[in-house]
Amino acid sequence: MRKYLPKRPPGRPRGDLRWSTFLKSHARGILACDFFIAVTATFRMLYVFVVIEHGTRRLAQVNVTTHPSATWTLQQLREVIADANAHKYLIHDRDSIFARHLDDSIRALGLRVLRSPFSSPKANAICERAIGTIRLEWLDWMIPMSEGHLRSILRVWVAHYNGGRPHSALGPAVPGPPAGSACAPKPESRRLWMRGALVRAKSVLGGLHHEYSL
Repeated sequence: MRKYLPKRPPGRPRGDLRWSTFLKSHARGILACDFFIAVTATFRMLYVFVVIEHGTRRLAQVNVTTHPSATWTLQQLREVIADANAHKYLIHDRDSIFARHLDDSIRALGLRVLRSPFSSPKANAICERAIGTIRLEWLDWMIPMSEGHLRSILRVWVAHYNGGRPHSALGPAVPGPPAGSACAPKPESRRLWMRGALVRAKSVLGGLHHEYSL
């Protein structure tokens, strides 16, 4: 059909808003979520739910369940949305678990639901990238023994991801605690170098990763 549509003259801007432009313009108010599967040493299948903030790249929620449902997913999202008032949009795919009543409840909380097109993971690229990072930097090297083991390791990983792992999209910097938190570090402290300071290395997940600080 594209070849039959009238072509835009060279140099004339598009009349609509590109998806990438929308994401950049509204990054501070966007949440994105998705599921991925983790398999234990006993071949038990577990479902991990991930919610990430676009603007800060902070993992706002990561939890595990053996039987994902719309009710369980809605509760996870409610915990995130209640954490701050700056969220305006929620991006998720068209999986059947995101039922109509789930979307209606999210809209009632003041967010606009944006469902990505079918078979278009790039439309939710930031969340997909975070899941890929979890796989590449952790699950490809460690096998969870049980649901409890997976959940405990996830807590360590999320703390590392939010507070110790540099993100190139942030400068590089770390996402840090939620906006407005009393323990949020001052931006200039990340770039301040003190004469005679030493670099301290802290091992994460048994030495799989390290965090460095002065």
